[in-house]
Amino acid sequence: MPNRLLCLAGACLILTSAPAAAQQTLNLSIGYFAPQGADARARGDVLSANQSFLTFDIEDFGGAAVGGEWLVPIGQFLEGGVGAGFSRRTVHSVYSDFVDNDGTEIEQDLRLRIMPIAFTFRVTPLGQSSPVQPYLGAGLGIFSWRYSETGEFVDFGAQRAIFRDAFVATGSEPGSIILGGVRFVGERVSTGFEIRHQRARADLASGFEGDVLDLGGWTYQLTVGARF
Repeated sequence: MPNRLLCLAGACLILTSAPAAAQQTLNLSIGYFAPQGADARARGDVLSANQSFLTFDIEDFGGAAVGGEWLVPIGQFLEGGVGAGFSRRTVHSVYSDFVDNDGTEIEQDLRLRIMPIAFTFRVTPLGQSSPVQPYLGAGLGIFSWRYSETGEFVDFGAQRAIFRDAFVATGSEPGSIILGGVRFVGERVSTGFEIRHQRARADLASGFEGDVLDLGGWTYQLTVGARF
């Protein structure tokens, strides 16, 4: 399913880009990704489930995000874009109510990586010729992800044995993107600020406390574009 969506979105962008090839922009971005908050995460989310017995904050999964995007005008007030991004964060956790026999903490590292490919369309109310261009947009994302839990764990059988292991899940999931921002446009370079929200979730196999992983969150980013 994600591969079909990628092909469809890519074909739409290619078909609409030809008339405005001379006005394209290549954007680079750097910013901060904030995961969906604890009170808004999907039902059955693994991070929410882990908080019932591990000590950590979901906000700790926020961190640096980088990306690149190719933007193509479609007439005066609309443009299409295709881009990719990357964010990764490792969060240290411990069991809330249990310690090892020697009194030391039972520790794990929880790691989440998200690499979105985004196909978006934007409305620019002031037009492509304005030096100040606010915009709103939406689109489709394909979110490549990897989630792992590595370290010490408790087997809650009769012996309550402590063991070391690594649990890993990966995949790609479709989702939605909404965005808004403003850019300041010169003859060859543009700069700006953008906020975007992504919404997606992945199903997890057995072995994790939760059966889904919420991939949603907010990205706040500065952009620099080369116009050609």
